[in-house]
Amino acid sequence: MSGGRDITVALTGNPNAGKSSLFNAITGAHQRVGNFPGVTIEKHEGYVDYQGRRITVVDLPGTYSLTPFSPEEIVTRRFIIDEKPDVVVNVVEGANLERNLLLTVQLMEMEVELLVALNMIDEVEEKGISIDVKQLQQLLGSHIVPTSARQKRGIEALIDHIARVADGRIGIAKNKLAFSPEVERALDKIAGLLSHERELDGANHRWLAIKLLENDREAYGLVRQHPVWVRVELALQEAIIECERMHRTDPEVLITEDRQAFIRGAMQECVGNPHAGKATLTDRIDTVVLNRVLGLPIFLAVVWGIFQMTFSLGAPLTRGLEYLFMLAAGALAPRLPDPLARSILVDGILSGVGGVVVFLPNIVLLFIGLSFLEASGYMARAAFVIDKVMHRFGLHGKSFIPMVTGFGCSIPAIMATRTLKSRSDRLATIMAIPFMSCGAKLPLYVLLAGAFFPPATAANVMFGIYLLGIAVGLWTAWMLKSTVLKSESEPFVMELPPYRWPTLASVVFQARMKAVMYLKKAGTLILAAVMVIWAASNFPRSREVDAGLARDKARIEASGAGIDQKEHAVRLAESKAQAAQLEYSVAGRAGRLLEPLISPLGFDWRIGIALVTGLAAKEVVVSTLGTIVSIGHAGNQPADLATILRSDPAFSPATALSLMVFVLLYIPCVASMGVMKKEVGAWKPVLAYTGYVVLVAWIAAFITYRLALLMT
Repeated sequence: MSGGRDITVALTGNPNAGKSSLFNAITGAHQRVGNFPGVTIEKHEGYVDYQGRRITVVDLPGTYSLTPFSPEEIVTRRFIIDEKPDVVVNVVEGANLERNLLLTVQLMEMEVELLVALNMIDEVEEKGISIDVKQLQQLLGSHIVPTSARQKRGIEALIDHIARVADGRIGIAKNKLAFSPEVERALDKIAGLLSHERELDGANHRWLAIKLLENDREAYGLVRQHPVWVRVELALQEAIIECERMHRTDPEVLITEDRQAFIRGAMQECVGNPHAGKATLTDRIDTVVLNRVLGLPIFLAVVWGIFQMTFSLGAPLTRGLEYLFMLAAGALAPRLPDPLARSILVDGILSGVGGVVVFLPNIVLLFIGLSFLEASGYMARAAFVIDKVMHRFGLHGKSFIPMVTGFGCSIPAIMATRTLKSRSDRLATIMAIPFMSCGAKLPLYVLLAGAFFPPATAANVMFGIYLLGIAVGLWTAWMLKSTVLKSESEPFVMELPPYRWPTLASVVFQARMKAVMYLKKAGTLILAAVMVIWAASNFPRSREVDAGLARDKARIEASGAGIDQKEHAVRLAESKAQAAQLEYSVAGRAGRLLEPLISPLGFDWRIGIALVTGLAAKEVVVSTLGTIVSIGHAGNQPADLATILRSDPAFSPATALSLMVFVLLYIPCVASMGVMKKEVGAWKPVLAYTGYVVLVAWIAAFITYRLALLMT
C-alpha cells in the first residue's frame, strides 16, 4: 500500500531512555524547534516521508509518569488528550525495563493507539538479557519493535509499524489492567456516572475515573464543572471509605500497588537477566563519583573542565567571527559617506548584534558539555552528590535539577520547581534560581574575561562567577528557609540511569538547537533593542555639535594636508562629535542620572544604560555596550569590542569583575519575573525580591571592585 492520509506520532518515554536519539534517527534533518503553546518547554517536531505519505513526529518531554505535577508531565498528557495523535510511540529502555513500564502502563490506561519501541536493544544483547517480546506484547496489548538509535537498528521497522498501526492494518487486543476489586467497583460506578454527562461524551470515562481516584487535580477541575460532580463526589467518598475498611489505605495507593504488581509480574514472565545482582561498570564508577569524600570535588572538577573547554576552544572561533565582522565594517564604512547612515549600520547593527553573535561558539560549546553530562547519566549523580549540600541550606535535593536548568534559562527552571511537593521548598528554590548564570549572561562573561585576562585566567574567572552565583543562591534559600519559609525538607529519592556514551547525533542536535535559538534571538529581540539603543544614543541632535563638526570638516578640507591625513582627521572629528552627541542624547542624559548610584562600583553612565536595557534580556547588555562604546570610538580601522573596551579609560580589570558580578546577581529578565509572579502567585513578594537582588548585587559588586583595585 502506498499513499494515504498523513500521520501524527507522539514520541513519549522516560528521561535517558534514548527518546531524543530515536527522534533524530527517525526524522533526520527534517526537524524544527519551538515551544508548546502557553509554556516555555521546547517542542521538537520533525517528519519523515514514507510510502507517499508524511509522518510527523512530535518529541514530547521526557517524563516518568503522566501525573500532572511537573510542566513536562502536563505538556505530555495534554498533547495526547487534546491533539489525539494517530499513534503514541512509547520509547522504553530495554536494559532498564521495569522502571520504564510505569509510563507504559499509564498509556495503556488511556487506551491510545500504542506502539512500544524497545530501545537500546544493543545494550540488552551485550548484557545477556533475554526478553520474550511476543509474550510482553500480549501483556501490554501493544506491538513492540526492538530498536537501537545509536546503531540505527529497527528504525525502518518502527516507521513501518507506525504506518500500519495508524491504518489499523495490524493490531493486538488491548489489555485492560485489572485493579483490586474495591477499585474496580468504584471505577465502574464512577465511569457509569460520567458516561451520562453529555458534555463528557468525548472523554475516556474509565481513565477519567482512575484519575479521580488518584486525586488528579486536572481531572477534578474538569469534572467539577458539570452537574454530575455531586454524584461523582459521593461515589469517590464511598470508594475511599471501602478501601480504608478493607485495606487500611486509600484508592490512590491501591492503584499504584496494582500497577507495580502488574509490572513485576510482566518482568518475571518475560525478562531474564543472568547478571542480576552482579556489580556492573556503572556500579564501579558510582563507588568513586558518589563517594562521600570525592564526589563533590569530582563534580567541581568536571564543571571546571567544561569552562576551560568553553573558553579555550571558543576563543579562536570567537576571534574568527570578530575578524569577519571587522572586515564587514571596514568594507561598508567607506561606502557610506553619510555619518548617520554609517553609524546606524556600523556602530548600531554590526557592533550591537555582532557583539553578541561572536559569542555563539562559546554558547554552543557550553551546551555541548552540559548535554554530554546529561546524556551520559552523570548529571543525575551530581544531584545526589549535591543533595547533602542542599539539605544544609534547607533545600530539597530535587531543587538541584531546576537550579541546573537555570544555567540554560531561568524560565523553564522556575517552572520545573512544580515537581517539589513542599511549597516552602518550591518558593525557596524559585528565589535561588535567578542567581544561576543563565546562558544569556555568558556572552558578557566571555567578553569581559577575554578582554581583561589571559585565557587560562579568564576561564577560572568565569568558573568563579558561576560558583559565586550558586553560593548566593544557596545563601538566599537558607535565609528564607530559616525565617519565613521554615519547614522540614523531604528525603531525596531519584533513580540513577546507567552510564552510557552519548550519541554524536544527539549532542550535535542539542548544540544546533541552542545555536538556532540564540541566532533567532540575536536577529529579533536583540536587533530591535539595538535599534532602540542606537536611536536613543543619537537623538535628539545637538545643533551645536553638528555645527562644530561642519566647521572642523571645513577647516580640515582647507588645510594643506594630504588625502590620507585629511581622511584620518575627519574620522577623528566625527568620533569626537559622536561622543559629544551621545552625551547630549536621551541615553546620555538617562545615564548621567544613574551615574551617581553606580559610580562607586566602577561604572560610568554608559554601563548604567546597558544595565537598564539588560532587563529585557541579559545579552542586550553586550549589544548595548557594543553600540554605545563604538559611537565615538576613534581609530583608523574598525576594532572588535574587546579591543575597544581595553582602550577605553573607563574600563579596567576591576571594572570588568565588578560588572560581571553585578549582572550575575541583579534583576533577572522581565520574562523571568513574569513567570516568577505566576508561580509565586502575587506581585508583592516578587517586588520585595527585586529590591533584595538589587541590594545584594550592589554590595557584592562594590566589594569586588574595591578588592580588585587593592590587588592591582
